[in-house]
Amino acid sequence: MSGDFTGRRILVTGSARGIGRASVERFLAGGARVACLDRDEAALAALARRDELYPIVADLADAGSVRDAVDRAADVLGGLDGIVNSAGIDLECPIEAMEDEQWQHLMAVNLTGPMLVCRQAVPHLRAAGQGSIVNVSSGAGLQPLRHRTAYGASKAGLQMFSKALAIEAADYGVRVNIVCPGAVDTELFRGSLPSSDPEPALQAVRDRYALARIADPDEIAAVIAFLTSRDASYITGATIAVDGGRTFH
Repeated sequence: MSGDFTGRRILVTGSARGIGRASVERFLAGGARVACLDRDEAALAALARRDELYPIVADLADAGSVRDAVDRAADVLGGLDGIVNSAGIDLECPIEAMEDEQWQHLMAVNLTGPMLVCRQAVPHLRAAGQGSIVNVSSGAGLQPLRHRTAYGASKAGLQMFSKALAIEAADYGVRVNIVCPGAVDTELFRGSLPSSDPEPALQAVRDRYALARIADPDEIAAVIAFLTSRDASYITGATIAVDGGRTFH
């Protein structure tokens, strides 16, 4: 069963909110022990206290912070069997208005950060054998959106990084897959909407989707959990759009 994670040791970034948090809940419900990485210490503290949950404050834009956090996660869990890179930030901005620092920070979090996590985690996954990495990209990495040149580039880059890593990691039995969500009802998504009258913007988003609705975070977490599970043991290098049909609609 894809919901059985008994004895599994999983690290999730961006775990205090949204898709990351929903993934943590799925793993815990399945019997896993989970290291929750996030830079928001207050949000991590708000997670329900459970013996199987280990909050770790880390900044994905800081290589030293990532290195220490991944090693600490492996230490407290006694190893690592799975990685989920869910942390990410958005930037909606015309290219002429974009500052160098905005581009650099977004790439640091959305692309370099997952690379740093994977690089530090691979020795632990190799030691465990038959590990799994799931990197959360975006439908915007498959089909572009206006004023999101940096965001789309970071997410498309994450997909190719993951595919190349899947070839390399297969040598020691570690699978690497990519999930590309569409619009998901998270704080990050809501923050991109006009604060005064969000409904027209929401309807414009819905109109881009065959299913004509916005996803719940748990719908994305369900696919992440499946790819992390033993039921997906013959899947690697796959990019799965979990986007209500936007990329073909």
